[in-house]
Amino acid sequence: MDVVNDLLPLAAMMLVTGAVAGVLAGLLGVGGGIVIVPVLDVALSIYGVEPDIRMHVAVATSLTCIIFTSISSARAHHQKGSVDIRLVRAWGGWILFGALAGSVAASSVNSLVLSAIFGIVALIVALKMLLPADNITLSDDIPTGFAAPAPPLLIGGLSSMMGIGGGTLSVPVLTLLNQPIHRAVGTAALFGLLISLPGAAGFIVSGFNDYRLPPGSFGFVNLIGVALIAPVTVMLAPVGARIAHRLNKRQLSTLFGSFLLLVSLRMLYQTFVG
Repeated sequence: MDVVNDLLPLAAMMLVTGAVAGVLAGLLGVGGGIVIVPVLDVALSIYGVEPDIRMHVAVATSLTCIIFTSISSARAHHQKGSVDIRLVRAWGGWILFGALAGSVAASSVNSLVLSAIFGIVALIVALKMLLPADNITLSDDIPTGFAAPAPPLLIGGLSSMMGIGGGTLSVPVLTLLNQPIHRAVGTAALFGLLISLPGAAGFIVSGFNDYRLPPGSFGFVNLIGVALIAPVTVMLAPVGARIAHRLNKRQLSTLFGSFLLLVSLRMLYQTFVG
């Protein structure tokens, strides 16, 4: 009974995390990892997981949850015609490669490094989305030629290191490349699947036989967290997608940026202060 009572607060926290992450997945085109990672990091610290691997477990578990969330979110956006299949075909392979490389690199660095990467990237993206820069673009369209692989490789690599589905990076990158915000959000939802599959696989392999892992772990992926979070995110992602299509471009950008700003400041405080 004591074991059950000890696990109940963690289970409740994970269920709430799944609910918030699911709505945000559909609303912002993110895989929910921008919520799952920081909350799981706190939960794992409460339950005594060693700091050296805590972010690895949070990131790997988040990526596994995103596999299911992205399918639900991408389907909802595809039904509304906001997934750019042409772009998915052009960037898909590069994103897959970047995600696998990012997960391998992340497994070899300290958790504080992952926290710092998470916070800094989220802060940069938040400022971009909050500033009145909707009409600022870097090009008239998606780059081609020699520079074409750079954006998807960056998105895939950094996203798998952060445990996010790619929307956090894909949405601002695509808007800078002159893509409409609603199409960027919808396409980012499908990118989440391309990032989470190889990313989770890399963390599973690299985390095998680590004695510091919490109970219920498969490599760095904690299956208890996946079992509690993933179903709720899948159920609620379509709710967020419906809300997204009721907002205008500026409202959606401001909402995205405000949320990321709060998350990034919290993660940077934890990394550099406490």
